[in-house]
Amino acid sequence: MDIKQTVREGYAKAAQETDGCAGTPSETVGYGEADLAAVPEGTPSFGCGNPTAIAGLQTGETVLDLGSGAGFDCFLAAPAVGSTGRVIGVDMTPEMIDKARKNAAQAGHDNVEFRLGDIENLPIESGSVDAVISNCVINLAPDKGKVFAEAFRVLRPGGRMHVSDLVLGQEPPEWLFEDDAALIGCVGGALPRDEYLALIAAAGFTGVTVNAEHDATAWLNGYLEQGAEGGSECECGCCGTACSLPDGLVASLTITAHKPAA
Repeated sequence: MDIKQTVREGYAKAAQETDGCAGTPSETVGYGEADLAAVPEGTPSFGCGNPTAIAGLQTGETVLDLGSGAGFDCFLAAPAVGSTGRVIGVDMTPEMIDKARKNAAQAGHDNVEFRLGDIENLPIESGSVDAVISNCVINLAPDKGKVFAEAFRVLRPGGRMHVSDLVLGQEPPEWLFEDDAALIGCVGGALPRDEYLALIAAAGFTGVTVNAEHDATAWLNGYLEQGAEGGSECECGCCGTACSLPDGLVASLTITAHKPAA
């Protein structure tokens, strides 16, 4: 399986969904009514948490969103950093970049830009970012250690990273690694919890803290059931997989880590 190509094709389809299939259940993963009202209508979230809520973003800061999708979290960050700040979203799927740019234009967000690129090789200058955010994307990358190393590189000294992602709480069934839909749905590429946290520290980050941790298996299985009922016409996220995840398999973590000050 070509992981990046599989993910790119899956999210290209998701970017084109207009029937409500695309995206995860926003309220379930931590967005409130004010968050949902702040983003352009029709902007789906593919997240498993709300890292922007704990990022403490300040006026004038530069924020980078790894795997920005249609721009949901970027649009939450934009008002926080204001007109003197900047929000940059990076995504490797051209269809998502196009959708995000259209959403930004619709909402009039002049301080948000979207760049086509790979989060394992970011098109961002070193030491130019105050805060990195990412929402249920790093698990999709084949080399997660490289993603964290890139995040560390682009952060200014004293900068911080806030990530929500899915991790494994137990040994997964073998079919999980062979199922394209499970990979696209952020489960097939997930790492064990401790291994994921260790990679963040290995990249040079300090103060690695789990701010929130929730069992995500139930709502993911609900998503699976939606796909099984919808058939092949509903192919976003985990949709299209008829297999059910074992209880307690997947957890959603929201994590904070810091780049040491110079």
